[in-house]
Amino acid sequence: MKMNYIKKLALIIPTLIIVSCHDDLDQTPIDPDSFTENDVFANADEARGALAKLYASLALTGQQGPAGQPDISGIDEGTSQYSRMLFSLNELTTDNAVVGWGDPGLPNLHAMSWGAGNDFTTAMYYRLAQEVSFCNSFISNASSLDDPSVASFIAEARFLRAFAYYNLIDLYGNVPLVTQISTELPAQNSREEIFNYIEAELTEIQNNLNESGASEYGRVDRVAAWALLSKLYLNAETWIGQDRYTDAITYANQVINSSYQINTVDANGNGSAYDELFLADNDSNGAQDEFIFALNFDGNSSRTYGGTTFLVHAAIGGDMDAAAFGVNGGWSGLRTTKALVNKFDYAVTASDEDGNPTEWADHRAMFFTEGQNLEINTIANTFTDGYAVTKFKNIDSEGNAGSDAGGDFVDTDLPLIRMAEIYLTYAEAVTRGGSGGNTQAAVGYINELRQRAFGNTDGNISASDLTVDFVLDERARELYWEGQRRTDLIRYNDFTSGSYLWPFKGGSQSGTSVDDFRALFPLPSNIILINPNLTQNTGY
Repeated sequence: MKMNYIKKLALIIPTLIIVSCHDDLDQTPIDPDSFTENDVFANADEARGALAKLYASLALTGQQGPAGQPDISGIDEGTSQYSRMLFSLNELTTDNAVVGWGDPGLPNLHAMSWGAGNDFTTAMYYRLAQEVSFCNSFISNASSLDDPSVASFIAEARFLRAFAYYNLIDLYGNVPLVTQISTELPAQNSREEIFNYIEAELTEIQNNLNESGASEYGRVDRVAAWALLSKLYLNAETWIGQDRYTDAITYANQVINSSYQINTVDANGNGSAYDELFLADNDSNGAQDEFIFALNFDGNSSRTYGGTTFLVHAAIGGDMDAAAFGVNGGWSGLRTTKALVNKFDYAVTASDEDGNPTEWADHRAMFFTEGQNLEINTIANTFTDGYAVTKFKNIDSEGNAGSDAGGDFVDTDLPLIRMAEIYLTYAEAVTRGGSGGNTQAAVGYINELRQRAFGNTDGNISASDLTVDFVLDERARELYWEGQRRTDLIRYNDFTSGSYLWPFKGGSQSGTSVDDFRALFPLPSNIILINPNLTQNTGY
């Protein structure tokens, strides 16, 4: 059963968050069906319901859904959903995706020419600041309840707050650290201070979170804390100049030895189950065993124009049959570049008359090629330039469409952290010299992923194949369109430099380097104007 995020909950924090400060927390909700804040925190059962709002803030966009009463103003509501903006900032800025739409600020993302007023970089800051604020308020109110079960709820809220800050230091660098509701303008903290805070929070709450697998689907347990720590440590050298690869291995090992596991056999008993990770029944087809932290969606009860509704509809166009994806039509927007397609060159089994690949033995190469050009000559309004991606679908393992009879909204859940990523974290940390792991174990984890991808051992590698660069390419093959790519390229010094180019990087058709300051997004320009304590990131 999917966790229902659409239950009526008290909106205990104002909707537009600018500096994570609030001076009207006592206002009465406009919605007559809403509880008051006192009702929400009357007992542990009501607090558990309020906890859902913290998860919902990442999955949905407002109080009505799919549009109306938005959490964040100043941007199209569907666009403001967390994972849709994560895709925009961490995938559209890379070799993994282009979009043909001309929304203000959107073409600048792939061209890497955004400014401090960009709608998408601004709205993501607001979304994450809102999540921090919701968590702060929940923690403050729930702490007054004298019930042992509330401790785990508070730990979940602290995890979600730490997750928001993980995103903030990844995307923006130096940001205010706010852990309590306040009317004071916050000071700016360094990236290292935020890093240390996240580390301390996750370490402290791990034993207050439920044991591995003990939480209902859609809620985090202590394995999520270990997984986020491993991700944090993998980026430590890039973010704060500290080699923490040994720590990344330590926590990756704890995740790997937990109850979560790779979904290696599909629902019909076949060997390849990669595609089932991204189907409408991925909360029950075995994929859920791999999902350590996921956003839950339901085409009837949790509607949004972001999330997987965006990933399915926006990727359909040209000669593609929308019904085969369980929806009523495509938005003709998202495609990929040949740089991603070329990552699968070793597995090509068929090509067209021009020699462009059309079929692959690696089943992770989920591309629609009919009527599509491998080369991109024009991004805007030309869906057929660039291969389409078929990774996300609103059909279940038996081929049935999702629950929304109209075909507008999607049931497919979206993994934010899954076991395959932790395998790759372990492998990368080993190749970067971390201790506590070993190459043979890393090779074994990689081969487990590749055996799922191929359905046999044809794609297996040996120890001599496992290099730092190989892991980057394997991350591209396994995790594309899951919000990881920009962070990976920055860690490898490939995001801004001329060492790795892709079509239209820096606005050039053949690709070009950009200034290094692009490794961070700007703080929103109006935040800088409001809060004199903040200093804008270099270059903006």
